[in-house]
Amino acid sequence: MSNNNSSSSTGFSHEKVETNNFLMIVLILLVIAIGGLVEIVPLFFQKSTTEAVKGVEPYTATQLVGRDVYIREGCYNCHSQMIRPFRAETLRYGHYSVAGEFVYDHPFQWGSKRTGPDLHRVGGKYSDEWHRIHLNNPRDVVPESNMPAYPWLEKSVVDPASVAPRMKALRTVGVPYTDEQIAAAAAEVKGKTEMDALVAYLQVMGRALK
Repeated sequence: MSNNNSSSSTGFSHEKVETNNFLMIVLILLVIAIGGLVEIVPLFFQKSTTEAVKGVEPYTATQLVGRDVYIREGCYNCHSQMIRPFRAETLRYGHYSVAGEFVYDHPFQWGSKRTGPDLHRVGGKYSDEWHRIHLNNPRDVVPESNMPAYPWLEKSVVDPASVAPRMKALRTVGVPYTDEQIAAAAAEVKGKTEMDALVAYLQVMGRALK
């Protein structure tokens, strides 16, 4: 009996791990690190997560400004952009979302809450005019909506000088913008409002897969 107690007290036992806070923390971190590497590293070598699916293109200058407006106004707080592969979701929204659709999104806008509907396949579902009315006063088209109105977007003109630096920054993280696209960005957005830009962004969402 004494021999057994002696060997367990000098060895690496479950009791020692539980009673030694530092050792437990080290082991927990080690397990998390190994688990994380096993989950994440293979994704860097899987083409479906690093290459755009057919039909997905970098955002135009106007769409990019619209995306920035979407983020600034906090639309992601109420709308997700991630359709899960469940029958109920695909019947309602369309084809489930795939990783290759988001390779040019920095940061991605998957979201984690749906106060309003998922927007990933909203592109082309409604007309530009419908979106304008909806953004100015959502209850004009959806009477039961609790979405806030964004009337100021129609009066806020896009700053053309702000777009090229944004496109250059995105190019450094892998978005394949050409010098010609960046040079033409200011002319493309000149005179457009933030409403124009946001509608352009909404209309391009999820159109590669339906």
